[in-house]
Amino acid sequence: MKEFWQNNLVPIMGLFTSIGTLLCCALPALLVTLGMGAALAGLVSNIPFLITLSEHKAWVFGSAGILIIFSTILQIARRIAPCPIDPVAAKTCIKLRRISVFITAFSGGIYMIGVFFAFIAPRLF
Repeated sequence: MKEFWQNNLVPIMGLFTSIGTLLCCALPALLVTLGMGAALAGLVSNIPFLITLSEHKAWVFGSAGILIIFSTILQIARRIAPCPIDPVAAKTCIKLRRISVFITAFSGGIYMIGVFFAFIAPRLF
C-alpha cells in the first residue's frame, strides 16, 4: 500500500490539481485572448464552479504546488529504492516508476502554464 501512495496516488493528485489550475485561470484567459468571450460566458453558465475556483486561485495553486513538490520529493527518494526480485514484478515496478515520473513532469508543466496565465500574463497585458 505504501508503494501505491508513492508511485501512483500522489502524482495523480498533483495532476488533477494542476488541471484545476488550468480550468480556473488559463482556460478563461485563453478564451478571452482569442476573442471567445461568448464561449467563456457559456462555459461559466454551464460550469458555475469555475467562478469559485477563480476566486480562490491562491488556494488552488498553493495546494497544487504542494502536491507537485511532494510528488517530486517522493520521486527523488524512490529512484534508488530496489524493485522486487521477481522479474515480472520488477518490470512492473520500473514501468510504474517511469509512468509516475511522466505524470509528475506533465503536472509540473501544466502547473507552470497555469501560473503564467493566472499571475504573470495579467501584469504583462
